[in-house]
Amino acid sequence: MGHRSLAECLGDLDRNGHLVRVPDLVDPRLEMSEIHRRVFRAGGPAVLFERVKGTPFRAVCNLFGTRARTRFIFRGALEAVHALVRARVDPAAVLRDPRSLLALPRAALDLAPRPSSRVPVLAHETSLSRLPQIVSWPDDGGPFVTLPQVYSEDPDRPGVRRSNLGMYRVQLAGNAYLPDREVGLHYQIHRGLGVHHAAAMRRGEALRVNVFVGGPPAMTLAAVMPLPEGLPEVAFAGALNRRAIRMVRRGPGPLVHADADFCIQGRIAAATKPEGPFGDHLGYYSGRHDFPVLEVESVHHREGAIWPFTTVGRPPQEDTILGELIHELTAPLVPEVIAGVSAVHAVDATGVHPLLLAVGSERYVPYEPTRRPMEVLTQSNAILGTGQLSLAKYLFIAAREDAPALDVRDVRGFLEHVLARVDLARDLHFHVNTTMDTLDYSGTGLNLGSKLVVAGVGEPRRRLGTHLGGLRLPDGYGDPAIAMPGVVVVRAPPFTGATGDAASLAGFSQAALVPPELPLVVLVDDSAATSRTLDDFLWVTFTRSNPAVDVSGTRAFTEHKAWGCRGSLVIDARAKPHHAPPLVEDPAVSRRVDALGLKGRALHGWV
Repeated sequence: MGHRSLAECLGDLDRNGHLVRVPDLVDPRLEMSEIHRRVFRAGGPAVLFERVKGTPFRAVCNLFGTRARTRFIFRGALEAVHALVRARVDPAAVLRDPRSLLALPRAALDLAPRPSSRVPVLAHETSLSRLPQIVSWPDDGGPFVTLPQVYSEDPDRPGVRRSNLGMYRVQLAGNAYLPDREVGLHYQIHRGLGVHHAAAMRRGEALRVNVFVGGPPAMTLAAVMPLPEGLPEVAFAGALNRRAIRMVRRGPGPLVHADADFCIQGRIAAATKPEGPFGDHLGYYSGRHDFPVLEVESVHHREGAIWPFTTVGRPPQEDTILGELIHELTAPLVPEVIAGVSAVHAVDATGVHPLLLAVGSERYVPYEPTRRPMEVLTQSNAILGTGQLSLAKYLFIAAREDAPALDVRDVRGFLEHVLARVDLARDLHFHVNTTMDTLDYSGTGLNLGSKLVVAGVGEPRRRLGTHLGGLRLPDGYGDPAIAMPGVVVVRAPPFTGATGDAASLAGFSQAALVPPELPLVVLVDDSAATSRTLDDFLWVTFTRSNPAVDVSGTRAFTEHKAWGCRGSLVIDARAKPHHAPPLVEDPAVSRRVDALGLKGRALHGWV
């Protein structure tokens, strides 16, 4: 059976060598988060902090810090979850696999949450200020709950069936929040909580919300799953945990997760207050903006409650591991949700939403000897209109018929495939003045920016170059470096915003001579650092550019309101004044963490 509580899970990890205990008094301001980042980078165990400054509660991090440990936590359940997914996608295939049939009844029974007469999470009451006040980065606006499970129900049709369990950022204190009475609740666009909040506002009501922290790890994973309509996250958590989630109703609010470690209950009205800044998973600070406020009515916890937390920042981080498992579990659903699309991959190295890769199909005119993007363009529109995929900023799409073995997880190979085939005069499709990821500050404002679809279909049009011969740069540009076949990064003068000078994107595009075997040029502040690894190139290029503003090309033209170029594509990925600042650790805190890793200390060998 699955874990009945977080404490039971930690005991399981401890017995099997996946946990280290830290008896030292640790500071929740910056110190605990830096320890977490270092242990994660070292491939280390989960870390249980037994003494946390300013709180009576213990805290744990890095639960999902390695692929092996994550699979260990959910061992025995993944096969059943896969069977449920296969049953939805292809019932006949399940009938052909007896092992799947054996897994299905147990998983199906666990889908429905069950009531309970015992509600451990309501055993004790506390206050917001006594919770672990964890601050992850030096310029964060205050302490945050980084693994919250925010539970809400549809005001028009209450109950589990149309409930939402999401991981929305919760700021515990700081800014203008009333101490011990208010917390910030940051939900991004296209999220289920927003739908429920809109329904409550339409009814003239505040939305009652419960924020759970801790409990069986399956609830944490369920809170970040992009599930199809009709499958509540709480039901998915039951299947993943191999036991139904115990949910009870106490008072007028939504159901309470009986086995959580903590439960913050409150109401979201229409009023907003500034929330943030916060060091986010793109590797930058998201700024201070107005977001809804949760008016807190009570804070409860179970006996011996443990506070789980994570730290986000430039990938890879712990959420990278969760993202890989989510992809594994949801990949079979893609063809069912988007006709003709066999695979999608949101690239973690870019912070997920800035770059999406997709394999579609090209079957419109199979009788024509020369193929061009047609059906994949229809599919790209469907992708950009589907759930969280709609937040993609750059979408590179290929046709399965050109390379049946093409793997969206092989980012370098996929980009090479598209760059070898794309007709830059025809196959670039911009979506302008549209919505984009709330956390992406490369656009024209909060939630505002543009998108670019790059389609590569048919036979290769060019051989991708790996040398710089024939490249001629304007004055002020230098240090060109090959980031990958077909791609050159160039050190550019600092961005000034002036449109007419030689340092502008247009000025470079008009003056540069780029050989055809280098179809992509990226302007950066530091070409050596950007070209050091593929992940460095991906992060800089796709987090620091807004397609409608920062994409140009050599020999560019506009025809019938469509933009293209007959030479090479140029992306301006320099840092710009409106961009969010990158995350940098505090040197004094780093020195304190160094001491915790000395020989004889609990974290020796990990930090």
